[in-house]
Amino acid sequence: MTTKHPNQSTPETDPGKVELHARNVRFDLSAAPLHWIPGHPVASNFITVLNLLLPEGERWFVQTFNEALPMINDEALAADMRGFIGQEAMHAEAHDKAVVEWLNRHGIETKAYTDQMEWIFRRALGPRDGGTPEQRQKHLIERLWLIAAIEHYTAILGDFALNCSWAEAGADPNMTDLFTWHGAEEVEHRAVAHDAAAYFADSMVHRARAMALALPFLALLLVRGFRFIMNSDDSVNIGAIGKFTGYWRGGRANVLPKIRNLLMATFTYFRPTFQPTDIGDTAQAVAYLASSPGARQAV
Repeated sequence: MTTKHPNQSTPETDPGKVELHARNVRFDLSAAPLHWIPGHPVASNFITVLNLLLPEGERWFVQTFNEALPMINDEALAADMRGFIGQEAMHAEAHDKAVVEWLNRHGIETKAYTDQMEWIFRRALGPRDGGTPEQRQKHLIERLWLIAAIEHYTAILGDFALNCSWAEAGADPNMTDLFTWHGAEEVEHRAVAHDAAAYFADSMVHRARAMALALPFLALLLVRGFRFIMNSDDSVNIGAIGKFTGYWRGGRANVLPKIRNLLMATFTYFRPTFQPTDIGDTAQAVAYLASSPGARQAV
């Protein structure tokens, strides 16, 4: 028998189609410790990497969707894309503030890593100048499918944030709210990137090629960011075995997603019947967003 998580909703509360919109939020991280999940410095630092990785990635999402939007003749999809753009822009702003107002205050110098993220998402993955209109559109479609593959993982992580044990472990409530608010919006808009990419070219070849790039790409950036933070965190001095053990402990305590669950979720992406809405629960996400302290403070 499974125990229902406090954030989980019942099927009867399914809100159906949800109009996507950006929410003003404010998170006071002034009292949040660097290791914001007590007893789990490895888990804390691993999740904290998202504060460094996400802002440039989300600005890249916004830029790519703004490029594609004028080509969309489906008004329902265009409306979803505009809501997605607004939410992703707010995510980037919220995590930028966490870096400046929280990580830097704890003595973590982040510029070297964030400069790398800026180069990757603005230069390496940005739009290409020159070429024919057909070549530029082909490159746009490839970027849209890469975003769709990445959004598969953000939806998985969003569902994890809504159902993990951060609160039960005594995690800092404001940092918990920051990541859970973000995760809930990822669940809320989880189908948009897939629908936008499929609007231009829907094929298993596009999907597989994008996932073949997205999985190692995200793994590399996360591991690189984790090493960066651990090397900057003088309060934790552990070797590779200690880091592995710390991650394993985090997974067992349900404060980190288990690697095997992420790999299993990767395979679901290749099912012929796969739909992004197979992941997570819209009603649960909307219920959290209506009660998020960070969103209510900004009203």
